[in-house]
Amino acid sequence: MFQRILVANRGEIALRVIRACKELGVEVVAVYSQADRNAPYLKFADRAICIGKAPSVDSYLNIPRIIAAAEVADVQAIHPGYGFLSENPSFAEICRSCSFEFIGPPHEAIRRMGLKTEAKAVAAAAKVQCVPGSDGPVVSDEDALVLARRIGYPVLIKAAAGGGGKGMRVCREEGSLLASLQSARNEADAAFKNSSVYLEKFIDRPRHVEVQILADSHGNVVHLWDRDCSLQRRHQKLVEEAPAPTLPLKVREQLGDAAVRLAKAAGYVNAGTCEFLVDSENNFYFIEVNARIQVEHPVTEMVTGIDLVKQQIRVAAGEPLPFTQNEIKTRGHSFECRINSEDPDHDFRPSAGKITAMRIPGGPGVRWDSHAEVGYSVPPNYDSLVGKLIVHAATRDEAMGTMRRALDELVIEGIHTTIPLHRRIFRNRDFIEGRVDTTWVERVLMPAKTAANAK
Repeated sequence: MFQRILVANRGEIALRVIRACKELGVEVVAVYSQADRNAPYLKFADRAICIGKAPSVDSYLNIPRIIAAAEVADVQAIHPGYGFLSENPSFAEICRSCSFEFIGPPHEAIRRMGLKTEAKAVAAAAKVQCVPGSDGPVVSDEDALVLARRIGYPVLIKAAAGGGGKGMRVCREEGSLLASLQSARNEADAAFKNSSVYLEKFIDRPRHVEVQILADSHGNVVHLWDRDCSLQRRHQKLVEEAPAPTLPLKVREQLGDAAVRLAKAAGYVNAGTCEFLVDSENNFYFIEVNARIQVEHPVTEMVTGIDLVKQQIRVAAGEPLPFTQNEIKTRGHSFECRINSEDPDHDFRPSAGKITAMRIPGGPGVRWDSHAEVGYSVPPNYDSLVGKLIVHAATRDEAMGTMRRALDELVIEGIHTTIPLHRRIFRNRDFIEGRVDTTWVERVLMPAKTAANAK
């Protein structure tokens, strides 16, 4: 096991990794920007090092400064968390070339799975069904027109090098294809410094189901079953749950098997997530791999009893997985609400500022993962996540009741948050009965606001 680990991230995930390290008896070094100088979680690290000014490019995305901090602190490994440099293959390669273990996949696997077109090629080799579309980046407008006619409208334009909805456009007719392509390329270039895009068939009202995988360096690969992340707004997840509701057991098993085949074909090691679209008849299509720990990992932890961050660290230290596929069972049901510092009534406008009061829910089956506390100032420079409210109970209905109660108890004052929206969601009949998809929030829950904001 490592003696000392550096956490190359901030906020909730930095605290999550710090806690895992402490429980493993590993010293932990935190890094922070000037905007996070007074972040409460820094006091839980054994050492904290400032790596630059508030802008991410000067701090959390600055590879030389993170490597310098790791050298000064004499760590053996670096945990990237999620976001920032977590899926940057060059960062993973530099870490290892500087004799720091990167707590994540090999850089070759990150590079292969980070480009969606490469990931689709790996999926095809592993005999995993993908959404029909281009075999690689669309090179010319003429090729795009021919391909779109072949697979049929509507088509989805997606950035080859990124996610989170950046560089993504739905095109429903040929007349708007070229303009949509240019817009997607421009956004992809600005977000990822890579303007490549590809086309795929747009599946109407799908569910977004993903499978958590773990792989060690000894050839063992397992899945930790599935979770549903369909409740999204502009491709940003709001609520996640495990296991995915209404999916037949046979389909869940097929999804898990497909994810394991993908991981093996990619030479994958450490934690990752295979994401799929599931249509109304439970046909599923691979879309991408997230080569990192994900925001929604707690719901999988709650139903399996497996600490994913600790497993990441143990795998990176060369330990074999301590369980086989047959030993991984799910128990009960779990939900997670992402509580963001945003105002849902005003187009999810960011709401930076000081938290003046906070009441955290408790009781059986309730978990709160957050770096925030009373007096903490949410900076305007980064992601708006304030905390994650997670519940677990014996059944989905019971878990839903626990979440409703916990949301009613949760109070955060001084800033706007998404708490009121989550309260509405958990009292909505469609959601209660599992009748949601990736378009449901904008199509059903908030259609008037969505239409007004689009004008």
